Order: sequence, then structure tokens, then C-alpha cells
Amino acid sequence: MYNWAKTLNLIELIIFTTFCVFFVVQMVYYLRVYLPVLFYKDTQPNEKPLPLSVIICARNEAENLQKNLKYVLEQNHPDYEVIVVNDSSTDESDNVLGGYLREYKHLKTTSLPAGHKFTHGKKLALTVGIKAAKNEYLVFTDADCRPVSENWLTEIQTGFINHDIVLAYGGYKRRKSFLNNYIRFDTLFIALQYLGFAIARSPYMGVGRNLAYKKELFFKNKGFANHYGLLSGDDDLFINEVANKSNTTVVIGAGSFTRSEPKTSLKAFFEQKLRHLSTASKYRKKHVFLLGLEPLSRLWFYTLFAVLLTMQNFLYPLLVMFMLRFFTQLYVFAKAGKKFKEKNIWISFIIFDIVSLFFNFIAYTTLSIRGRKIRWK
Repeated sequence: MYNWAKTLNLIELIIFTTFCVFFVVQMVYYLRVYLPVLFYKDTQPNEKPLPLSVIICARNEAENLQKNLKYVLEQNHPDYEVIVVNDSSTDESDNVLGGYLREYKHLKTTSLPAGHKFTHGKKLALTVGIKAAKNEYLVFTDADCRPVSENWLTEIQTGFINHDIVLAYGGYKRRKSFLNNYIRFDTLFIALQYLGFAIARSPYMGVGRNLAYKKELFFKNKGFANHYGLLSGDDDLFINEVANKSNTTVVIGAGSFTRSEPKTSLKAFFEQKLRHLSTASKYRKKHVFLLGLEPLSRLWFYTLFAVLLTMQNFLYPLLVMFMLRFFTQLYVFAKAGKKFKEKNIWISFIIFDIVSLFFNFIAYTTLSIRGRKIRWK
């Protein structure tokens, strides 16, 4: 009986020690990756405005172009052009763009003809837009995106001081639904990761909704040639390939954000998530490891916490560590919600923190079964 009790105590000690390791890993992410984003200060504005080219690829986006393009065209910036690549659209995009062309002289459009079932991907459209750009400094967004401020470009250009790549925040519009709250939480959490790693001088991705880099960088690295066969990855894979600790910075001032139309059905959001996750395995090995370690440590943190709750020997330190992580999370998400204008995002963070583990597991499993070939629109 004594030996059996001794064995149980040893097993419990091993479980508790393992729990402590995952607790430490989680705290490192929150304190060393996410928290620095919340205290980051943008570079001061350039004395002389830089000439910018904004590139938007649009396939059957007539409605979104009608709603959002004017906010890009009416920026408080003295020297910029907007290039819209009308990518094989079969809707009223030509008519919408024609109306804008008559009103805005700094708008340029180019088109890709409709091929058989749209056999090309977004990377071709982006390459066409980049080649059409007259300026060295390129800014990228999507047709369903809207800058939150008329000073969007003025703020984004500050990142080009001594850097070739600028990462910024692209959020989603707020709607009254559980799904929308989760989408905004997921987007904010991912942003804390890619912005945080960039600040830590280990950039690994950007989002095409709000991204900028130099034209020279694109052609020097042969554009999307190394992953052109993949229909996704025009933003994250390209940045993962060319970004380094010295050529990349972030801009996260309140006027630098964009807002996109969120998906309104779980099915549509799931398909979008599949598209975003389809390229993650192609990242550099260290980034695959670091991005995989976070959810793995989180899963084991919650699992071992539940197991240890049924035991008594380490109950006090167990609860102390859980609450320490909880209040650290609460602080990070409350402050991040305020900084990135994501209202009330902190209220359900602990639920979404757990839900995302299951959601992403299902998504990765689906990708493994279906394959990773995700189409552009």
C-alpha cells in the first residue's frame, strides 16, 4: 500500500512538473511576444512624403469596390497612385472602376482576361499590379478592406525609414454575433503573434489586407517564383521568405489599421481559415516550431490543469499559476483590444482561447484530408 501511494505521488509530481514547464512556455509568449506589441512606439513621420503605389487585386468585387475604394483614393497623402487589378471579373467591376476613373486621376486599372475556370491565382494578378506601379514603395490591401483613417498611407510610409518591409494590422468590422466576436479575437491573436515576432526581430508573415514593401525587394527575390505553384501564400510565404531582423518593421498607430468585411457564416469562415492555414507548413523551420509550440503548450496546460485538479498535493500552486496566466491574458487582451480598437474583445477571451484549439485542430485535419490546394476566390 505504501509503495502504491509512493508511486501515485511520483506520478503526480511528474505531471505537476510538466504542467509547470508548459506554464512557463505560455508566460514567455505573453510576456516576450505579445506584451511588447502593446507598448511599441511607431517611428516619427517622414519629413518628406514618399511616393507610394497602392495595389488592390479584385475578382468579382464590384460591391466591395463601390463601398471601399473611395476611402483608399481619398487619403491625406500628396504623392500616391492606386492600381486596381481587375482579375477576370464577370460582374460589374469594369463599370464601377470606370466611374472612379472619371473622378480620380491617381487611379489606374489593369485587367486580366477571364481564362478557363480562372486557372491562374492571385499571385499573377499581384505581379501584374506590381509591374504596373510607377513607384518604389508598394502598399497592399484588398477590395473588401477600408482604411480606418485618411492618414493611413501617411502612417504606413513611416515604416519605410531604414526598412524594406512594413507589417500593419488588418482587422475586421464589428458585428453583433458570437462568430464575429470569435473572428475578431482570432485576428487579434494572430496579429499579436506576427507583430510580436517582428518586434522581436524574427518576422515570419504579414497579411495582404495591410502590408507594404519595396518593389526592388520583390524583383530581387524573383517575386513569388519559389512558391508560385501554391495558390495561397502571396503575403505570408513571401514575407517568410524575404523578411529578416534588419529589413522588417511594424506600424501600429491608430490610423494605420484597415477593416475588412467579416464572414457571416461558420462555413465561409472555416474555408477562409483553411486558406490561411494551408501555407503554414511551408514557413521556415524555426517559425513552424515556434508557431506550433504555442497551441501545443496551451493544450497541455489546460489538460494537465484539469488532471491535477482531481489531485490534492499541488492544488495551491496549481491555482496560483492558473490565475497568474489568466490575469496576464486578461491584461494583454484588454489592452490589445483598446490599442487596436477591438471593442469588448477581452470579455470572452478565455472561452475563445480554448475554442480556438479545437477549431484549428479540425481545420488542420481537414487540410490533411482534403489537401492544401486552395483556390483564389
